[in-house]
Amino acid sequence: MEPAFAQASMRDRVAHGDAVLADVPCVTNAVVITVRDMSGPAAPSPSPAPAPSGSDLQAELARLIAEYSATANTAALRGRLDALIATTTPDALIAAAEPYRDEPEIIAPIYEAVVSAQPGNARALVILANAYWLQGRGPEVVGELATRAIAADPGNRGAWHLWALSESDPRSRVRRWQQVSERFNGDDLALAAVADNAASVAGAEHDYGMLDLAIETYERLLQRTTEPSQREAVSTAIAALRGWKF
Repeated sequence: MEPAFAQASMRDRVAHGDAVLADVPCVTNAVVITVRDMSGPAAPSPSPAPAPSGSDLQAELARLIAEYSATANTAALRGRLDALIATTTPDALIAAAEPYRDEPEIIAPIYEAVVSAQPGNARALVILANAYWLQGRGPEVVGELATRAIAADPGNRGAWHLWALSESDPRSRVRRWQQVSERFNGDDLALAAVADNAASVAGAEHDYGMLDLAIETYERLLQRTTEPSQREAVSTAIAALRGWKF
């Protein structure tokens, strides 16, 4: 199970134009999707040759990233990455790129190549979709990749999270998160996202039905967590929501 109530920015609600309510703490806004424990077996693919050894590839990738950190020259980075990718197998790229999973400028071109070579690799699709999300590519391309990942591996929870996150319509996003929380019964992050998004819709549209859903969902969440700081955040949200009058 993913850590409950992952700490992240409020970018998902802001990006979709939702009202962010200052008096209600946002328990979770899942922006970065953790997929290390959600992967199925990678789809087989032909292995081109020759390719640099693992240590050589890691050293070259580290050098390119150091240059990019010093110059911020995205075009130069992309050109050098493309040259490196052309002589490397997808599996070697995956292994070499693992330390840079939080750097979308590095991950996106690498996983574009991996997905091209392994179109049925759900984990790779999720990682690429997450990199695109962090780059601000927009919900359409992220949602399309997430849908492909779900088709390839219906049990990949990261794919379902991105599928829900990428829905632009606030009400539809609530329904998607509900589907995710029902599919993965122990997924507290998805349950918190239901409550967060329902509260956002309630505030923006003065909808008491959504307000009730948010309160009920936070109450379910409170019953499931024992960590003091998490309980305090959820309790504060419930108290604030109960005081709302439209």
